[in-house]
Amino acid sequence: MYQAPYAPYDFTDKESFAYETVLRRWPVILTNIIDTVYRLNHQLSTSIAKPELYDGDVAETQTKIQEGKNIIETISALKYRMARDRPLEPIPDDGEALTDVYNTELSRLTEQGKGSWFTAPWLYAECYLYRLLRSYFVQTKLWSSFDPFLSQKLDTFRKSSAAIFQLATTMKELEGDKGKLASDPANLNVIFKEMIQMCLWGNATDLSMLTHLTHEDIQHLQSVGRDAQAVRKEFILTDNQDSVWAHLTSLKDARIDFVLDNAGFELFTDFVFADFLVTYTPYVSKVAFHPKLIPWFVSDVTPPDFKSTISSLLSPTFFPSTEPDAQTASLAASAPAQDSSTVPTPSGLPDSRRHLKEMVTRWEGYLRDGVFELSVPLDTPLGASNVKANFWTMPWPYWNMQEQGPEVFDSLKDSGLVIFKGDLNFRKLTGDVKWPAHTPFETAIGPLAGSFPILSLRTNKADVIVGIDKALAEKLDNSGENWRYSGKYAVVLFLPKA
Repeated sequence: MYQAPYAPYDFTDKESFAYETVLRRWPVILTNIIDTVYRLNHQLSTSIAKPELYDGDVAETQTKIQEGKNIIETISALKYRMARDRPLEPIPDDGEALTDVYNTELSRLTEQGKGSWFTAPWLYAECYLYRLLRSYFVQTKLWSSFDPFLSQKLDTFRKSSAAIFQLATTMKELEGDKGKLASDPANLNVIFKEMIQMCLWGNATDLSMLTHLTHEDIQHLQSVGRDAQAVRKEFILTDNQDSVWAHLTSLKDARIDFVLDNAGFELFTDFVFADFLVTYTPYVSKVAFHPKLIPWFVSDVTPPDFKSTISSLLSPTFFPSTEPDAQTASLAASAPAQDSSTVPTPSGLPDSRRHLKEMVTRWEGYLRDGVFELSVPLDTPLGASNVKANFWTMPWPYWNMQEQGPEVFDSLKDSGLVIFKGDLNFRKLTGDVKWPAHTPFETAIGPLAGSFPILSLRTNKADVIVGIDKALAEKLDNSGENWRYSGKYAVVLFLPKA
């Protein structure tokens, strides 16, 4: 198994973002889960206060309330142990995947004196945290399918409406230029670069990071105008877009793979990028999307998130502030829910909403026809085990994918381009170790280099960074700016297949 020549990031450096994470970020995330379960329990308690008016099973609801209380107590105890650097507990045999993987590594770390919250490697500890949280829910009878981050994901998605409608209209405008685009690759290249930036900065809505942003902050981060794109390009520290384009234009009817990051607006931008590739270019004929199978790093895409994104975008009420009037909403809502293509388009419907409906209806058709596909069945429930996706929630770097996730590796070998989205995928590609910032991307991804064409779209939100010009990295390090993890800077890194 490959081992990097540098130590992994951990929590010993009090100036690092790793230390900030264990000291402040994780406790906030755990508190948010406790609050979410508490609110739901309160709603359930209120509902059964008058059993004569409650049409549910009172006894079952009481059981769920008690289970919710137990979850709150368990997570509260976890917060206490975390703050006091207590040993990490083995994950119970809860019937779901990877328990043995996590516990075997935990035993090894414990033997090395690295088995507590402030001594374990950051990458392992953070992955372990989300797998442990999953075990708390899956061991219950009535909370096992619950995603404790779903309400946050949906709330943030709803607040993205301005950028979503703007992008829908932009894509509609492309239809009129389809002939020009097809006849001139230079025109396609211009749009492609805008798509890259859109997809890159869509990562700004990582909910595990942005725990205190207002509605206005989110809208600012998601601005998609050309002026905003031009300004942001200055903050892409290494930009391999031209190399990616040269590679893409060498393909014909290829499959592209997205290793997904965040649900909501970022997933929407992934869909938009995928739509552009298959609808407007001759280079790509299929796009595969790779989700996580459990609630993961707060906002990562699960199969239920992926499936509900389409229905949410087609819903006339998902973005309530954008409804033109109550009559329009009522008319649209009266269409059969199981067939969103039949939702009427009233004459008063704003153009942007109509553009969104047309675009997302096209995506529905692509999913139905296999042009778009999820790497696991679309109806996969939370916690299901699947060899085509389990690898993504292991605590390992991607260096040893061929041995640790052979089914995933074999699939990606046939891809025309694998796009790794976001910060965690970057950390796993590079092993989350203390590489010098000027380390070549090819060196940092170890044995995975050359296995298939790799594109990493990453806004910097963790300490690890590679592929940066040495002088530039030194200048930024000396600036006093938290450039490695502020989210202000980004990289677009490409490595072709050997």
